[in-house]
Amino acid sequence: MLNEASHNASMGNRLIHLLPSSKDKQQRLIVSIGFVFVAALAVFISQEWYWGLLIPFGMALIASIVLAMDYVLWFIVLATPLSINYEFTDLGSTLNLPTEPFMVALTALFFIRLAYYGRFFPKLVKHPLSIILIAHLVWMLCTAITSELLVVSLKYFVSRLWFIVVFFYLMSLLFKNQKNHQPYFLLYLIPMAAVVIYTVIHHGQYGFTKRSGTWVMQPFFKEHTAYGAVLAMYFTVAWGMFFRYNYRPLVKIVLLVISIIISVGLYFSYTRAAWLSVMIMLGISAFLYLGWGFKRFIQLITMAIVIIGLGWGQIDNYLGSTKAESSDDVTEHLSSVANVSTDASNTERLNRWKSAWRMFQERPLTGFGPGTYMFLYAPYQNPHEKTIISTNRGDVGNAHSEYIGPLADSGLPAALIVFTLVLATFYYGFKLSLQLPTQELRTTASIAFLALVTYWFHGLVNNFLDIDKTGLPVFGFTALLATLDVCFMKKDRYQNTP
Repeated sequence: MLNEASHNASMGNRLIHLLPSSKDKQQRLIVSIGFVFVAALAVFISQEWYWGLLIPFGMALIASIVLAMDYVLWFIVLATPLSINYEFTDLGSTLNLPTEPFMVALTALFFIRLAYYGRFFPKLVKHPLSIILIAHLVWMLCTAITSELLVVSLKYFVSRLWFIVVFFYLMSLLFKNQKNHQPYFLLYLIPMAAVVIYTVIHHGQYGFTKRSGTWVMQPFFKEHTAYGAVLAMYFTVAWGMFFRYNYRPLVKIVLLVISIIISVGLYFSYTRAAWLSVMIMLGISAFLYLGWGFKRFIQLITMAIVIIGLGWGQIDNYLGSTKAESSDDVTEHLSSVANVSTDASNTERLNRWKSAWRMFQERPLTGFGPGTYMFLYAPYQNPHEKTIISTNRGDVGNAHSEYIGPLADSGLPAALIVFTLVLATFYYGFKLSLQLPTQELRTTASIAFLALVTYWFHGLVNNFLDIDKTGLPVFGFTALLATLDVCFMKKDRYQNTP
């Protein structure tokens, strides 16, 4: 990208252009790269230095990103639902293939460009959602430096860095063009439907039991809760696109089939938090249908908190007396959400949250370091609070909350940043869904916002932002809201919504 004007003019073709301006020079450069690539392959194969083959393929990767960055971004969206987490035992690390190498290269190119040109999409960078994410990264880096496990925390920070750079900042360049909004939804939705078909067929071989439903989505998802969180988001996307966009009948039929597939997958995920998050999403969508804005939402939430506070004694008695266990019976499985005395999944979450709280009390400002909870929480468990699925090995997950986990990892500032991000998401979600100048833009905003509603509600009891399959839609939908605000919102059209 030679300057901002040329960048805007070439959005339909290429997002970043680092090649010479002359077409002849570009062609000569491409041919030269090709010769070097072939020659390197020949040398490494003849010398039987097979690890060296990574070098020319790395060159090809970088060349593809420089020459066609928009296509690479679309490839990442398309491939993420199908990506496989591969463990390199010799290196002691894992990598999501085939997407993560592209994300690493894109992040490096992003910072090279930033250092050379000194700026990137200034309106977006100054947007409150962007500022919150920058604060999130800065504080995470600070607490990584003070971490109990420096290497673990730095790895965690770097992973979050390229998630935000690629999924939020670089994806925002695609969203500047309105024609890219719906393809962004579809390019993740279609392969996700394929994952659901695979999972349902696999699940059927085991009788659709709840026990087998926790792992049949492998190798695409490690377990059912992350799978359910993604399905809840794309349940919103699929049905939102079916009902709210105007398509030809054939496209409508295809969307209906995909929506049903996603719904079946969500049902058989046996993920209670995902089911409940969809119910919350439907409630928020009713707010939008009635034209109620952020202020009305805050008023009703405040009233609900007051009512819950006044009636907490009765609620606590009910929670203590509920004995429904998670099971194959859907009604009983959903009712077991309220069982905090005997349901192992619920009681283990309480154990994890209490452990995180004790860690926070010991280090309230900086925490123990990003990503360290699962390795350090064992001594903070009370023996009488441990469950049949408790462990001291740090091998079965984290704090199970997007709001409580940061307290242990990075202290109170981290939790406040997450809360601020959620609050800002709701503010802009309501505003854009009600005030954007066209129905299509309002529909796009509402789909992205309501999908985020499902995730942030689900985040009360689980946290998956360290997974690419959830990070892409969460940060991507957030970028979509921010880009809609800076590029499509006419500032003189702001209205006072109730």
